[in-house]
Amino acid sequence: MAEAESRRGRQTPTASLVLPYHETRGAEAIELYNATGRTAQEWQTLMIYDILGVNDKGLFTHSKFGYAVPRRNGKNEIVVIRELWGLKNGEKIMHTAHRATTSRSAWERLKRLLDDSKISYKATGAKGQEEIRVKSTGGEISFRTRTAKGGLGEGCDLMVIDEAQEYTTDQDSALKYVISSSKNPQMLLCGTPPTMESSGTVFRHLRDLVFQGKTEDTGWAEWSVEEQHDPRDVDAWYETNPSLGSILSERVIRAEIGEDNLDFNIQRLGYWVSYNLKSEISRAEWEDLQLQKLPALRSRIFVGIKYGKVLPTVAVSIAIRTEDGRIFVEGIDCRPARNGTDWIIAFLKSIDVQAIAIDGANGQQILADAMKDARIHAPILPTVKDVIAAYATFDQRLAAKEICHMGQPSMTQSVTNCEKRTIGSNGGFGYKSINDAVDVSLLDSMVLAQWVCGTKTRKVKRQQRASC
Repeated sequence: MAEAESRRGRQTPTASLVLPYHETRGAEAIELYNATGRTAQEWQTLMIYDILGVNDKGLFTHSKFGYAVPRRNGKNEIVVIRELWGLKNGEKIMHTAHRATTSRSAWERLKRLLDDSKISYKATGAKGQEEIRVKSTGGEISFRTRTAKGGLGEGCDLMVIDEAQEYTTDQDSALKYVISSSKNPQMLLCGTPPTMESSGTVFRHLRDLVFQGKTEDTGWAEWSVEEQHDPRDVDAWYETNPSLGSILSERVIRAEIGEDNLDFNIQRLGYWVSYNLKSEISRAEWEDLQLQKLPALRSRIFVGIKYGKVLPTVAVSIAIRTEDGRIFVEGIDCRPARNGTDWIIAFLKSIDVQAIAIDGANGQQILADAMKDARIHAPILPTVKDVIAAYATFDQRLAAKEICHMGQPSMTQSVTNCEKRTIGSNGGFGYKSINDAVDVSLLDSMVLAQWVCGTKTRKVKRQQRASC
């Protein structure tokens, strides 16, 4: 199959929202970038013009701009062009990424551009604390791996959210105020549509708000398909990959085709998975149980821990009896199981725990052994019968409004994106996600926590059985 040498990928987004601007600083940025010996592609130039558009007061028209481009198209060059211009113009910049390796690579990429631009700078390369300072302009940039608390107390003019598909609401709460003290702030979010493994929700939510017309001072651009395509549809390749025919070849894309057509559509064709979200537990039903302030509590803490059945995650939640007889629930965290057990052990040691239930054959015994080594009392390893009882009692307490919570976004997302799944052959049920981007492990751990909280623990068998 011969390559079409003269054919290029689509240079304009398949879907976008760009607000009118008075003029742009884009030409300055592209000239600075091209002076390094590189040449910005047409689509990158158009994007930079829109991102650096300003109003009649000289302020950025888009104080927030998000864009999604399939992998290996050079979307990070847009970031580095924007950052190079920012350093030349004295901006303070924070570049954040999901992975430390990504953050480090971005630091090295920008250094190479500064070298080729003959711009004098000082770089600090301490792992996890990479920085670049341009003394002549006062511009500076720090590179960080995102955490729920990262960025607190720091201030900048430009916030870059790399790997935005992994950007979580907790991280957004910590970072979105970092640029609030700037006279001309801007937040740039770039990534790809989220896959089943993606943990973030902010990027998808921003996209939804943009296309619903519910944003202000916000721009968006994406290269995507509206529905799934045959992975061998070459026309779809060119429609969604702007760098195809330049830095990306048909040969490379053909080699990517495998058995997972959905993954190919997401990562190569920019497909945003959408679902008919009719959750077993509605948002209205869950929000009706939300409290405005923490209730009076009368019991020690009960913990539920669930190792995911579909996704390789482990989630931790707690439950506590209230003075008025209800059960207060709250999620603690949901992390990849490969992160180990240290964080769970540290949490369990930090609280006044009454009982702990662990479900999930792919991790419960490992955690139970770690708890024994840490001298934490033995956990409850529920049987199939116990698990069925846990979901049944949760369903009953939900209907009776005996559950209460403080409206955690992560727990709300998990609870309101579920449907029932069958357990056993006698009418037992559990939950599964109706949205591949949402993990219900947090909901499952909360169900375990409320169950053990409402059970006389001396009657629960403390032995391992087959997990559901």
